[in-house]
Amino acid sequence: MLDMYTDYLMTCPKYATSTGLSDMLDNEISHDKVTKFLASDDFNSKQLWLLVKSTIRKIESEEGVIIFDDTISEKPYTDENRIICWHFDHSKGRNVKGINILNGLYHNDEATIPVAYNIIEKPIEYTGAKTGKLKRKSEKTKNELFREMIETSMNNTIKFKYILADIWFSSTKNMEFIKEGNHKDFIFGIKVNRLIALSEKDKKEGKFLHLRDIAIEENTAIKAYLKGVKFPVLITKQIFTNKDESTGVLYLMCSNLDLEASEVNNIYQKRWKVEEYHKSIKSNAVLEKSPTKIVRTQSNHIFASLYAFFKFELLRTKTNLNHFALKAKIYLKAAKAAFEELQELKSVHKSGGCA
Repeated sequence: MLDMYTDYLMTCPKYATSTGLSDMLDNEISHDKVTKFLASDDFNSKQLWLLVKSTIRKIESEEGVIIFDDTISEKPYTDENRIICWHFDHSKGRNVKGINILNGLYHNDEATIPVAYNIIEKPIEYTGAKTGKLKRKSEKTKNELFREMIETSMNNTIKFKYILADIWFSSTKNMEFIKEGNHKDFIFGIKVNRLIALSEKDKKEGKFLHLRDIAIEENTAIKAYLKGVKFPVLITKQIFTNKDESTGVLYLMCSNLDLEASEVNNIYQKRWKVEEYHKSIKSNAVLEKSPTKIVRTQSNHIFASLYAFFKFELLRTKTNLNHFALKAKIYLKAAKAAFEELQELKSVHKSGGCA
């Protein structure tokens, strides 16, 4: 049923429903059976790993990276529960209602594969002191879940060299957990208000400056000491042009002091794969287009969407077509079949002599 349901998600043009899958199969499987499948078990990150493990073992390399980032599947009209609730969307700068998913994505030159995920739950209800409105919060912070997912990846003995993430995961505790606790390297975005010393002597004497006040040339790496962090890092500066032609600046920090600025920037560029991943699970694996209403069925649909992405990725490696091209090819085949069916219906209509 999982294989059938994920195939359905890969071919589904709009909303994924139990009735839709049943109709597509000419009712050989009832919609009740599909509904029972979605409500039958609690699929989770551990089961996803078991499904992708054999492929990871074939393609993993020491030069691989694991990318962490979260995305929100918006559900503005669905009743609130412990996973459908309000989350702050950094890309929009405001709270949105939906499901927040923290993803861990393995990437190297061979493939891009989800190896871990966490649906952010907010089971604790409380009344806001200022607004008096009912609110929700999590039992664990996103950074705690981030560290747990890294630990799981280490326990699964995945071969990789760097952990990549944006500024929201660049806490001191996360950096020390990766570098000192697990002996791995990281490249993170860094906020411009971070306090930095330019030498070990300055650090000992408490002479720290805000990053924004330090002159760093583009594509140049400097060695620096972050306040509260035990080890030095490299910091680089990137200047980029936004879609609206405005100029932006991105600072990166890397725990591997042996890299050149260009190497840091090139490795971090791989983080873009997680943005492509989020677009694909939403557009090609219909992550957001399920009318499921209870926590278990909603969670299981998400699991299936992530697994559908993995199946798309396997097809990509065989066909050299990206996920969107694969979906377009499926749609074109369906459109041709629909067109042929229409011609046949018209032919029957004419031969019947109806006015």
